[in-house]
Amino acid sequence: QVQLVESGGGLVQAGGSLRLSCTASGRTVSSYAVGWVRQAPGKEREFVSAITLNGGMTSYADSVKGRFTISRDSAKNTVYLQMNSLKPEDTAVYYCAADPSRRVLLTKRVPDFGSWGQGTQVTVSS
Repeated sequence: QVQLVESGGGLVQAGGSLRLSCTASGRTVSSYAVGWVRQAPGKEREFVSAITLNGGMTSYADSVKGRFTISRDSAKNTVYLQMNSLKPEDTAVYYCAADPSRRVLLTKRVPDFGSWGQGTQVTVSS
């Protein structure tokens, strides 16, 4: 069982930046892919980005490429999502999620994540 704890959400103006953090704990978590999924009001959950904790392979949704950067600190089993040039349409609850198979890096399918954090709100005002 993997536990995921997020932090770093908040309110920011359009064009601004925020950084989200997610710390993963569990016996084999170092081999997982850990990433971010977001859900805006009235919409389905959407893949944002993912990274392997031990190798640093990354994947991004087209909607965030060039604006968001995912990184990790392997020693701390912590994943960061640096979000720049934020837009009002980035407003959502952002969930940290983990995939032991790491296939989500290729599929970008939300159901491939098997463990979830509690979510953190990101609000971008226009």
